[in-house]
Amino acid sequence: MTDTVGFIRKLPTQLVESFKSTLDEVREADLLLHVVDISHPNFEDHIASVNGVLDDIKCADKPIVMVFNKIDAYEHETIEKDDIVTEKTKEHYTLQDWKKTWMNDKEHTSIFISALNKENLEDFKETVYEQVKTIHIQRFPYNDFLYHEYKEE
Repeated sequence: MTDTVGFIRKLPTQLVESFKSTLDEVREADLLLHVVDISHPNFEDHIASVNGVLDDIKCADKPIVMVFNKIDAYEHETIEKDDIVTEKTKEHYTLQDWKKTWMNDKEHTSIFISALNKENLEDFKETVYEQVKTIHIQRFPYNDFLYHEYKEE
C-alpha cells in the first residue's frame, strides 16, 4: 500500500517526468483508492483531471474505489419550498442525491466517509477488503485460505 500525490491537475509533460516514481506506484497498483474531497465545490472537475492522468499513464482500466471523504463538511444550496423559479442543479444536491447519480453505478464502487468523524469507516474497510479479496481470488483461485471473512469485533 502506498500513498501518491494528492491532487493532480493538468500536469505539464515536464512535470509528469518528475512524478514518474509516484506514477510508477500507480502503474504497479492492483487497486486504486481515489479519495475525493466531496466538500470542494469543483470535486467533479478534480475527478475528471485525475481520470485524465490515469488514462494518460494507461491505468484507467484498474479497479478503483471512489472514496468520497469529508461528508461532514459537505454543504448544498437549498431551494425554498415556495420557490418555483429556481431550477435544481448540482449545487442543490444533497449527499443522498449524489448517491443516486453516477456515484452509485454498479460498475464502480463508491463509498462516502468522514475520516474526521470516523463515519462509515467500517464500511470502507469492508469494501476495500472485498475488493482485495476479489483480486486475490482471481489471480490465485486455489489459494483463498488467506482470506477468511473479515469482520472486526
